[in-house]
Amino acid sequence: MTYINRRLVIVVRADPVICGHSGEARNLAEVALQRGFDDVRLLTWPIGALQAAGLPLKPLDRLLPYSPGITVERPEPVGDYRVPDGRHLAGLTGRLTELLLEPVPTTCLSMYLVPHATVVADAVAAVRAAGFNPDVRTVAKAVGSDVTNVIRSCLRDGRMGAAIALFTTFLGNDELVAVSEYTRDEIIAAAEQVDARCGTRFAEQCRLRVTIGYPPIDASAYLDLDPAAVDRALARRGLERDGYILFLSRVARAKGIHDLVEAYRRMRCRPAVKLVVAGTGPALDEIRALAAGDERIVFLTDVDDAEKPLLMRGCAAYALPTRPEPDFVETFGIALTEKMLAGGGPVVTTLTGGTGEAVGDTAVIVEPFDADGLAAALDRVVLEMSPAERAERETRARAYAMAFERTAVFDRLFPDAVPSVR
Repeated sequence: MTYINRRLVIVVRADPVICGHSGEARNLAEVALQRGFDDVRLLTWPIGALQAAGLPLKPLDRLLPYSPGITVERPEPVGDYRVPDGRHLAGLTGRLTELLLEPVPTTCLSMYLVPHATVVADAVAAVRAAGFNPDVRTVAKAVGSDVTNVIRSCLRDGRMGAAIALFTTFLGNDELVAVSEYTRDEIIAAAEQVDARCGTRFAEQCRLRVTIGYPPIDASAYLDLDPAAVDRALARRGLERDGYILFLSRVARAKGIHDLVEAYRRMRCRPAVKLVVAGTGPALDEIRALAAGDERIVFLTDVDDAEKPLLMRGCAAYALPTRPEPDFVETFGIALTEKMLAGGGPVVTTLTGGTGEAVGDTAVIVEPFDADGLAAALDRVVLEMSPAERAERETRARAYAMAFERTAVFDRLFPDAVPSVR
């Protein structure tokens, strides 16, 4: 029997979900192996449940493998149709309970408070109530949708019981992390509103305890790309270097895709560049209809993780004109920093939510909802920006994005795991 020295369990929506945090979990898991965790597990959802939820998914036959030592577990639901969503939660909680019963020092990281932090809290409580003393440290990482979707909807709809339960679960963890400074500020602001309505004292605790843990990125997947590989990838798609503006993200209104398609119609650079919309999402059919008849707008719905950096490297510009919506605000923008590492044309984006933290002063900034301003900015990038300015921006952007390299981020998140220098 193999002896396990240290275990890391990450409860998360993992691959194949098209979500920056699934990549975040993968990167943390890979670094954990280098930092002395000899058993790393991603505890996540069955493929069928993800498909039934309507989430945008990557091509199942082209998912990147994980390194030996990383196990992806997808517990089957417990119970039958009379226990709707709770069946899957019971499966996740039950499996984590089994892992915590083993005499292995364990760190549990939950990403997305709802419902993953609840899974961790319930599993730890169950093991302790059963008379065991698990060696476990819990870390809860609040990501964008926790604030922009769940907490805001509680406040908007007056569902204060749910808000209290969420904050209590969050604060019950040993360590509290937010994905960006913007997210931390939003957590505190929401806690202040709950406190004002309910007489709780969540905000003070959040100010004292919530730290920042930026998304970790595998920089090696984006640096030093083979020019021939880039050219081959573009040729397969009927594209040419600097011959397209790239939107590569979840296809949703909050990502600004409607503004981008409208702006493209007005651009002077249209004859020189196509618009490539790479991704899937809830607005895909609507955007296809909006672009109907425009042969210069290309849709790619099957881009995998290996092709993504190549498309980023070859574009004339990368556009993510994200905009604040009631159900979503971009709380960081992982794709922005990935693009900055890959090189190629400049990033054009907005200062919505936490995107300023992702790009620093290296991107071309436009106002959200401003299709005319977006068209003008992309025209300038494609038609007027000199090769020297493009090269200078590319160098600065890559240097800035290296701050989010996965090893550095992991070491800040789990400082106790960093090997001591002798």
